[in-house]
Amino acid sequence: MSSFLQYDTKSFRFFRVLLLFGAILALCVVVLGAYVRLTDAGLGCPDWPGCYGALTVPQSEAAIHSAQTAYPHSTVMVGKAWREMAHRYLAGTLGLIVLTISILGWRAKSEIKASPWLPTFLVLLIGFQAMLGMWTVTMLLKPAIVSSHLLGGMATLAILVWLVHRHWGNYSANIIKSGRLKLAIRFALLILFTQIFLGGWTSTNYAALACTDFPTCHGVWLPEMDFKDAFHLVRDLGQSANGGALTLASITAIQWSHRLGALITLIYLGILALNVIKYWQLKRLAIVLLIVLGVQICLGIANLLLHLPLVLAVGHNFTAGLLVIILVTLNSKITQPYR
Repeated sequence: MSSFLQYDTKSFRFFRVLLLFGAILALCVVVLGAYVRLTDAGLGCPDWPGCYGALTVPQSEAAIHSAQTAYPHSTVMVGKAWREMAHRYLAGTLGLIVLTISILGWRAKSEIKASPWLPTFLVLLIGFQAMLGMWTVTMLLKPAIVSSHLLGGMATLAILVWLVHRHWGNYSANIIKSGRLKLAIRFALLILFTQIFLGGWTSTNYAALACTDFPTCHGVWLPEMDFKDAFHLVRDLGQSANGGALTLASITAIQWSHRLGALITLIYLGILALNVIKYWQLKRLAIVLLIVLGVQICLGIANLLLHLPLVLAVGHNFTAGLLVIILVTLNSKITQPYR
């Protein structure tokens, strides 16, 4: 069983601390991003990276008037602008932390317990995330861009959690002997990220309340649905492939697909947890997985029946982040040391 070994170099100690702080911050960025999206503040600032041409939100009457003159097609809404800028400030801070982690990783490459190329890749991912953030604004919340931004945020969280566990946790390739179970644990991440995409696609297309009854949809198990326009990726917000408005059948198909994905995720992760719980080294993690999975399903149903209250909708995104953390940790626990 491999575990953290104490090294004396300042670079390595600082590297470990920054990893932990970065993972926590990444989860905060994901949750704040969900809050911005759910409060329709994604276009609170019509430009990027600043806000109405400044690094802060216009506050005074003169500043607001100047901003409104410079951007006549956007209405200055201070609250939404601050939410958007807070998300950018936090994401920018995370970017600087990840860059520092990459530099320290190469300085202490003989001591770190992962390839130094992994934090370097993370820097590139953060850079691409910044571009997606810019395109989110300049392309007016195009669903494919916003959903990709969400997946990129979750991927950033996943990589940071992996690095954290490699340097703070215990792991061994000998915990599980079964190759099938190991493969099932790896595959669980694909299942989860697919469901996160479906959730993001539902949110970015404003399809969360396409039908508000449960477990049926519009009173039937198989409502009228249009999958062609629902999952046409290259289109503008609210529009079909031919430029017309998305129909009820299209947004119903989006929400129904998310429901089906939730059922598949529940069954797969539930069975996986029940198989993993037999191993004493993984028992606590399996129990936590079952609890968080149950909470996530309950939040999804509550959001539907209560017409998407903000606190529950944000909580749904937070719990998705927790599931990412749990599954990445589980995968790390059964993986052999880097060296």
